[in-house]
Amino acid sequence: MERRNIALIITLILIAAAIVYLGQFTPDKSFTGTSVTPGSRTAINAEKAQKYQYAKEIARPSGYVNVDNITIASLIGKKVILVDFWTYSCINCVRTIPYVNMWYDKYHDQGLEIIGIHTPEFQFEHNIDNVRQAVRKFGIRYPVVLDNDYATWSSYNNQYWPADYLIDIDGFIVGNHFGEGNYDVTEQKIQDLLRERADALGINVTFTDTTGTPGNAVPVDFTRVGSHETYFGSAKNQYLGNGQQFVSGQQVLVPPATVQINELYLAGPWTLTGEYAESLGNCSIIYRYNAKNVYFVASAPGDTAITVLLDGSPVTGNAGADVRDSTVTIRDERLYSLVQGNDYSEHTLELRVPKPGLRAYTFTFG
Repeated sequence: MERRNIALIITLILIAAAIVYLGQFTPDKSFTGTSVTPGSRTAINAEKAQKYQYAKEIARPSGYVNVDNITIASLIGKKVILVDFWTYSCINCVRTIPYVNMWYDKYHDQGLEIIGIHTPEFQFEHNIDNVRQAVRKFGIRYPVVLDNDYATWSSYNNQYWPADYLIDIDGFIVGNHFGEGNYDVTEQKIQDLLRERADALGINVTFTDTTGTPGNAVPVDFTRVGSHETYFGSAKNQYLGNGQQFVSGQQVLVPPATVQINELYLAGPWTLTGEYAESLGNCSIIYRYNAKNVYFVASAPGDTAITVLLDGSPVTGNAGADVRDSTVTIRDERLYSLVQGNDYSEHTLELRVPKPGLRAYTFTFG
């Protein structure tokens, strides 16, 4: 009996020693951290977090223009997102829209979502019906959201129209572009992000590496545009060449004998508000500019026919898209094309306003 007991004890000691020895190779079940395996998005996201900010959600939307609802959070992990800040009377935004439309058509089925954040510059751009009309005019099919309170604009610390922010599959803001131009660079970045998305989701993409130019794009050589955006309203009318700058109220203005380049001259009785100058009777506007194209943001309570003169003669061959028989009819609150020149050069533009009610906001150039 004693020998069997001794053998049993020795056997138990050997088993216990084996358990202790093998225990060195057993995972510690008390570990509660998150393990990272090769190829895991966890490691990739940790690296991205050192370089990029996380996407911001649409904040306090004032309305949805052509979609019932949309959020950025619902798209992260599924789509690459382009957030495009714009406003419909901005010529820089208008010239960008053909490219944004093209990207949506080319890449939406490949995993790109575009959200247009319409942040208004002028009070009339708060009106959702005006924005819907503009969306139809420009053929925009991607979702557009109103940002009347500048809430989303502020969350992105944005300062420009237009402005594009690219958000990758993991929800990081990995690229941005402000203003016009460099469209090929933005499109190449979209392609790179869509390839990353395909790798992350284990799917294929079918687009090529080529970038494109839409057929309705308006080319601009900004190095040759010698005139800047000019505001009529008293809040920003530092280029008013006659009358009192930055002063609201009625003024009766007389143009000078010599018109200086890039200065705005009003003639006749006008009421100036922070955003616009409103004609009070038979008035005129004179501006000597250096550019190829001229645009005018304006409105009127009813159809108001304005005569357009270029260098003292009714505009004909260089007439803009909104001019017929040297006349532009102002009514809707929007951007009007007055001059489409053949080359960048200096000219004097005169608008003759026959009756009260015209609201003039800005001249812009291209």
